[in-house]
Amino acid sequence: MAKQTGMNVKLYIKDATTGQVLAGQKTASLKRSADSIDATSKDTAGFWKESLQGFKEWSIDADGAFVESDTAYALLETAFLNSQNVDVYLEFPSGTKYEGNCTITDFSMEAPYDDLVTYKLSLQGNGALAITTGA
Repeated sequence: MAKQTGMNVKLYIKDATTGQVLAGQKTASLKRSADSIDATSKDTAGFWKESLQGFKEWSIDADGAFVESDTAYALLETAFLNSQNVDVYLEFPSGTKYEGNCTITDFSMEAPYDDLVTYKLSLQGNGALAITTGA
């Protein structure tokens, strides 16, 4: 399997009919974690702790250059202002998608006088993360 760069991994915000790529996106991070449940007991072999996987969670952080006319950004802004969740997916060039419903937990904008206007976005997964592989 070939290594790849993140240049072509894009974050999409879904509207009623399709996904809209988030314009100006520079980075995206998919975070997945699980609780660890201690399963150690007096009969655990060799006195080594045992653990089981508990509840899982996922999130996506992204940032980029603000593009005022971007449809995906407008979808995020409307959802944030109306306290609504959004459906998103992170797509790789192979067509593999990491997809789910999210709560917008951080949606900030920076406007320095000597640089680009940028945004930062944090999405907390709501329920399961679905993975579909490309063709």
